[in-house]
Amino acid sequence: MKRFLLFALLSTQLVTAQKLKKADKVVLTNLQTHIGYLADDKLEGRRTGSAGEKLAYEYISAEFIKSGLIAKGDNGSFIQAFEVNEGKQVNPSSHLIINNFDLELEKEYFPFIFSPNASLEAAPSMALRESGTVWFWDLKDKLEENKSNPHFDLTDAIKTKTNEVADKGATGLIIYNTSTIADGLKFEPKAKSELVKIPVLYVTSSIKKKYLYDETAALDIKLKVDIADKKRTGHNVVGYIDNGAANTVILGAHYDHLGYGEDHNSLYTGTTPQIHNGADDNASGTAALIELTKLLKASKFKNNNYLFVSFSGEELGLFGSKYFTEHSTIDLSTANYMINMDMLGRLNDSTHGLTIGGYGTSPVWGQLLTQKDKFFTIKFDSSGSGPSDHTSFYRKDIPVLFFFTGVHGDYHKPSDDADKINYNGELQVVKYVYNIINATDKKGKLAFTKTREAAATGKNSFKVSLGIMPDYTYSGGGVRVDGVSEGKAAQRIGIKAGDIILQLGDIKFTDVQSYMGALGKFNKGDATKVKVKRGNEELVFDIVF
Repeated sequence: MKRFLLFALLSTQLVTAQKLKKADKVVLTNLQTHIGYLADDKLEGRRTGSAGEKLAYEYISAEFIKSGLIAKGDNGSFIQAFEVNEGKQVNPSSHLIINNFDLELEKEYFPFIFSPNASLEAAPSMALRESGTVWFWDLKDKLEENKSNPHFDLTDAIKTKTNEVADKGATGLIIYNTSTIADGLKFEPKAKSELVKIPVLYVTSSIKKKYLYDETAALDIKLKVDIADKKRTGHNVVGYIDNGAANTVILGAHYDHLGYGEDHNSLYTGTTPQIHNGADDNASGTAALIELTKLLKASKFKNNNYLFVSFSGEELGLFGSKYFTEHSTIDLSTANYMINMDMLGRLNDSTHGLTIGGYGTSPVWGQLLTQKDKFFTIKFDSSGSGPSDHTSFYRKDIPVLFFFTGVHGDYHKPSDDADKINYNGELQVVKYVYNIINATDKKGKLAFTKTREAAATGKNSFKVSLGIMPDYTYSGGGVRVDGVSEGKAAQRIGIKAGDIILQLGDIKFTDVQSYMGALGKFNKGDATKVKVKRGNEELVFDIVF
């Protein structure tokens, strides 16, 4: 009976046909206005921390004010700032001067990411390895010795060599390569590694030929390594409707996109940088969020408060939503449920396909929602986690729903523009979400249910799984566990959220990428050990994949 009632509610008009038609036109026009602005070239793709992001959050804040929302950001504003750690950068004060020739950073030399910061002057001879001065090392022999060794790690060899020469009295090490074997070395800003004992720098083969051709000559070396954290600031936009209720419904949509593709998350294959306007991803969800602020402010649904959060940093790994759940501006214990809207703008006019994720996160969803709908062809996904911001709330044991009209050929490409949005289709999604909020208005606080994890997708294919959700915002060494899947290997052996995984078998890793590489070396049935840091304690677990 309850399912029938919501089916009827979701399939009927909100008010009389004549009045709704007028109301629909207003919402439709507003959706076009919002997406048209947010996906305009002048916002340059709304990359987190950029000037375009600022234009976007100022626009969203202004719309929240128009809707009569209460500011719930930092210091009485609508804005909640958070830090994005992008790894490391070589500061401009770094230099390498050989015989008064100041080399050009990146083009002619670079320090390694694992080099300590230091300044020194020396007068070495390349042929003499004397204590208290700079030493030199040609990679040629090492590369040729290992050209057929699939397990050879050049970076590890460089770190080992640097510490060895430091123990023998070297104060710095300059590396070059005179072999015909490409070394592929570069400054890796996101690599995580322990520092070696002395500064270590790489010079190109052209510099070797130009300034280091006479290995018996005395050289005048002045060098400085200055490597620092590279950070930028993202901004969530947070507004609130206070109905004096005990519980709060949270509605969210990320507004950031890819900029010009600087963060290497674009699928564009061209060589000329292009603005990624992100009309569907996710100006569409942001526009829906703005319109729902107006609809809910004017509604008679007073049994919940409503919190609206427009997240940044989603494209980098859910930075904004994770920060919000760790620094919430409301008491999250009062959160009733969270609705996330991501890519609502490409409803197929033939199939009307709408995916609703999070169906299994509360028994109430199964009681209220049905696949039978007069307009949509609905596909339910029970999982509470996935590649969007609802995951951060599911990790806090909050029921979620995730609305999505599907991937298309313009996804993460410069061609995701406002003229391709199905505005009538998005209007229907907005009305559907509104009616769900109506249907839950008198349900009280929804019960939470843990679900299976969403199936992993992407280029990497693994024969085994540890069963963890990595924390992509973690900037330390290893992989911090953000969540543990029910019934998977990590849960069985006792790994917990907050643990930092350091090693699988003999393979150490420093970040998510190297963890994935380590995982790919194991097959189903393999037995090994997992080293984990929990607080100040290191633990070792036995595991069979």
